[in-house]
Amino acid sequence: MKSFYKYKKFGLVFLMGLLIFSLSGCTGTGNGTNNNFPVVVFSDVHFNPFYDPSLFPELVAADADQWANVFQTSLITTPSVWGADTNFPLLALALSSIKQNLGASPLIIYTGDILGHNFPQTFFKLYYGNLGVPVPDYATILADVVAVAAMKDFTDKTVAFFMGQVRSSVGNIPVMFAVGNSDSYTGLGPDSSFLSNTAELYYTQFLNGIVDHQIFLNTFTSGGYYSAEMPGTNLMVIGLNTFEFSPYFGNANSSAVTAELAWLDTTLASAQVRGKRVWLLMHVPPGADKYSTAQSVDANGHITTATMMWNQDYQTSFLQILSKYPGIITQMLTAHTHMDEYRIVSPGILADTTPSIAPYFGNNPAFKIFTFSGDTFKPIDYSIMNYDLATNPAQFNSYYTFSTAYFMWGFLNDSLLQLYPELAAENAKQQLYRGHYFSGHNYTVPVGNEFYPITDKDWPVYWCGIGHMDEQGLINCVNAY
Repeated sequence: MKSFYKYKKFGLVFLMGLLIFSLSGCTGTGNGTNNNFPVVVFSDVHFNPFYDPSLFPELVAADADQWANVFQTSLITTPSVWGADTNFPLLALALSSIKQNLGASPLIIYTGDILGHNFPQTFFKLYYGNLGVPVPDYATILADVVAVAAMKDFTDKTVAFFMGQVRSSVGNIPVMFAVGNSDSYTGLGPDSSFLSNTAELYYTQFLNGIVDHQIFLNTFTSGGYYSAEMPGTNLMVIGLNTFEFSPYFGNANSSAVTAELAWLDTTLASAQVRGKRVWLLMHVPPGADKYSTAQSVDANGHITTATMMWNQDYQTSFLQILSKYPGIITQMLTAHTHMDEYRIVSPGILADTTPSIAPYFGNNPAFKIFTFSGDTFKPIDYSIMNYDLATNPAQFNSYYTFSTAYFMWGFLNDSLLQLYPELAAENAKQQLYRGHYFSGHNYTVPVGNEFYPITDKDWPVYWCGIGHMDEQGLINCVNAY
């Protein structure tokens, strides 16, 4: 009953706002400015509650809604450094900037990876350390029922804390999302136990109850995917679990992937019949792992294989489904690489990747603010806010706006299609793209990690990875560049 009244109240407020919004912009057409609206997209926070190990006992004992008070007692008050996950000071800075840049956004988008890297392993190290005993081998740990239960409880509290911080920053607007590979109890993708235990958090704290409760639970707990329609609009948002498509699993999870793809097909068919426009959210994008593939180039810049993000059979099936519904998907948003990049997934569908808040791979923390057409739900432009860890400013600052940086206006996906060949032909635009890739930082080697900037020799991998989603096509493109 509580969820129903929350939904009813939110829907009424949203519809009233939408009516005012529509009336004020009813003369806008195409990509005109009269009824455009902003949407903040952020991703890959990889929140690390262990950044100050001295706080661990207090965090274990406290409820999630008390964690902010605990973190504020820490002597560590500076944001994370390159090579690290997001600590509380960086999270606070990021959410403050997101709040300041919401504008009239009717929703916010988070494309996955709430939890830090190696989350369960770090928990167990501190857990046994605080018991004053050596850390057992991992097989022994997994047989320790009490320890595993404690890890799951701490993980759930971390998710609840993160979502609560986001909710308090963005108000009542829904947070549309995709689950990431770190969102789990194993660190290897959303396991069924994690999905079941966190489903209510995702429903209440992120979606804010705007979708049918049971329908959401059915798909989310079975595979980590869902669809949501913005009340009073023609927009459907679909959140997929694409880590399921990873080659890491081989064919072990083929039945789960088959079910998810069948659901996607049915959902897109329904959207088409009802005249909906779709935004497709996913964490892991299709195509190549450009960064890993770039490390395999030979002296001539050539490659013989490529590291792919998805099982290629699953990717083929996915693309076949998309081809059945031309014009339905007006935006595809991805994450996972932590970088500012894009991919031409299929004719007319481009995947725009949002850089990460976590500077784990040597990038500066950043997020995007898209501008969408209220008529078509197509993106028109985006701006990026970043945080320069070299100077540690008081806040995130404006980094660049796509249209003015590349001198390209109109619908964003059309501009990105046009930009693709220009990145190979025009050195000035190529250098811009290469600098933007790491959100303004691409040359550092922190202690314990090594990061590789884009060089002239491996640039073809990054460029060809924009336009070629299949492995052989990518190899041929790189070797012919």
